[in-house]
Amino acid sequence: MIFLVSAFSVSLWAATASADTVLTPHRAEYRVQISLLSGRLSTELRRSGDHYIATHLIEPTGLASAFTGGNILAESEFKTTEDVIIPLRYSGNDEVSSDKVRVDIAFDWDSRRATGQFQTDEDPAPVQVDTPLDELVHDPVSIQYELMADLARDRSTAEYVLFEHDRVRTVEVSRIGTERIKTKAGTFDAVGIRHQAQNSSRTTTLWIAAELGYLPVMIERHRKGKLLMRAKLTKYEPATG
Repeated sequence: MIFLVSAFSVSLWAATASADTVLTPHRAEYRVQISLLSGRLSTELRRSGDHYIATHLIEPTGLASAFTGGNILAESEFKTTEDVIIPLRYSGNDEVSSDKVRVDIAFDWDSRRATGQFQTDEDPAPVQVDTPLDELVHDPVSIQYELMADLARDRSTAEYVLFEHDRVRTVEVSRIGTERIKTKAGTFDAVGIRHQAQNSSRTTTLWIAAELGYLPVMIERHRKGKLLMRAKLTKYEPATG
């Protein structure tokens, strides 16, 4: 794995909870296109004391809202050191996908355990989660900010560890070059960062612009090479205060 246990321990247990300067608090909006349906992705990164809170909300728009009748909300609270982002809590509520997942996980790095629960409409009884944390992991939201921060540091990393609901998966990451991308918020020279969980046919590509604090200006998801979803930036503003 990319994070050696010794390096991880030094980074995590040292008293360095100060916010990393490579992350820029902001609000952003994207137009999401999924096949013939459309929606809006809103993201916000804000400070809360010595932590960050990142919120991602996908809302169907137009005809899509009549078909789906729900939103996808995910929120991650994390802290930073000079080297890594450390997740503290993750919650999600997916009202759009077929299994309708709701999840709430706390990461306790003193005891090195992830605890909480998740449930689906198919099986509404909550599933209790209590998983040991043998290495640094990221939740589905904080991993994006780790990718952004690593690109800002010009750090080359090939693997990350993703915690999803109650399981740990290795995510392989690669840079796929640069592209000039035109959006409603402007035209940007962006670096492509592609990640894919092992044994998964899905890939996600973040096209990241340095001039916006390494924010993705376009996000694409493919399955077996076929485009499933594309989100392009329509509005960006750095947070003030």
